[in-house]
Amino acid sequence: MFYFLIVFIIIALDQLTKWLVVRNMELGESVRVIDGLFYITSHRNTGAAWGMLQGQMWLFYIVTIVVIVGILYYFYRYAKENPLLGISLMVILGGAVGNFIDRVFRQEVVDFAHFTFFNFIFNIADAALTIGVIFLFIQMIREEMQEKRKKRGKHSTHHSGK
Repeated sequence: MFYFLIVFIIIALDQLTKWLVVRNMELGESVRVIDGLFYITSHRNTGAAWGMLQGQMWLFYIVTIVVIVGILYYFYRYAKENPLLGISLMVILGGAVGNFIDRVFRQEVVDFAHFTFFNFIFNIADAALTIGVIFLFIQMIREEMQEKRKKRGKHSTHHSGK
């Protein structure tokens, strides 16, 4: 249940912030938060990250459904005894569903967080996807290190008994 609370919180924050931007800002309007660094900018995206594949909604529907099913399968199959893996997958799921809701109901994704040093405008769902993938990489590195330790442990016990 804890894991699905993560998904719910991400989706709720994502949709609330997007709704506030759509309701209170004109498209293209920008509000300075930290001068020269961070702005809230009302932007729309009909593509993927960095504007790739503009207007290919059918592709995004299919890919997102496959990703959601894959995440849920992997979660139920492998993440029960691995909290970091479970959190990683649920954060990714929250981000995927947040943007999927936009694509289904708006035919575009609402972006608003504009960091000028990246010159990239994104939303909470995008941030969740990025953070989830980073957590997933950390988990994969941890697993790799644990495997190496196990192999070293087996190797050293073979040679120690003369």
